[in-house]
Amino acid sequence: MKIGIVGCNGRMGRMLVNAVLDSDGAILAGGTGRPGGDTIGRDVGELIGRGAMNVLVGDDPRTLFDTADAIIDFTSPAATLANAAFAAETGKILVIGTTGLSKDDEAELRKAADRTAIVYAPNYSVGVNLLMALTERAAAILGDDYDLEIVEMHHRHKVDAPSGTALGLGRAAAAGRGVPLDSVWCKSRDGHPGARPRGEIGFATLRGGDVVGDHTVMFATDGERVELTHKASSRAVFAKGAVRAALWAKGKPPGLYTMRDVLGL
Repeated sequence: MKIGIVGCNGRMGRMLVNAVLDSDGAILAGGTGRPGGDTIGRDVGELIGRGAMNVLVGDDPRTLFDTADAIIDFTSPAATLANAAFAAETGKILVIGTTGLSKDDEAELRKAADRTAIVYAPNYSVGVNLLMALTERAAAILGDDYDLEIVEMHHRHKVDAPSGTALGLGRAAAAGRGVPLDSVWCKSRDGHPGARPRGEIGFATLRGGDVVGDHTVMFATDGERVELTHKASSRAVFAKGAVRAALWAKGKPPGLYTMRDVLGL
């Protein structure tokens, strides 16, 4: 499969390029960077320290959609929506790891997915997606007799909070309890918020250092506490999972898929 990477010059983009190059089932179709950036026109292989490959960093994602079978996008919400439109237009597979998308943004993704296969997940780590499945199951079994808190920590440069993965865990927990997340969530507490309401799903956000991503789902009741934790020490796990998702989507009918679909969870 010919896979293209938008934002290939960024930290995550370079990881994705390496993951494609290391995959037996994929070849690199190309990559793009931000127009006007100093990496435009550079050889992608030299950019990641693997030597010249005669694949240059471009500045036009639309052209990349013409040459690739699938595109992987870990960029920004605005860029991702534009790429979803390109995917719908060309019928190419789109794998999205961008976080911070709004409900309206996600509605646009669903429209694009009527015309092509799109995989959209808050996290492409196999371990995190297992954690989401376990969280949903635990929430269903334990019920709201257990107070549920989600604690996440990331590096100091992360711009959105709570993390997309934390929100994904929250959605899994809410699904286990049979309620919409936005009807029970508490994203922050300050001052004198009062006693914790029964059934609330709380979030705590920590930022600092170079932490790739730590997530803990905590179920606490009188006399005991159950904690489910995942810690990522390298972004490579996200890149490998995204390439796996692209390969899985080959031949799939139009639709909006998740990493749990990819893993059969």
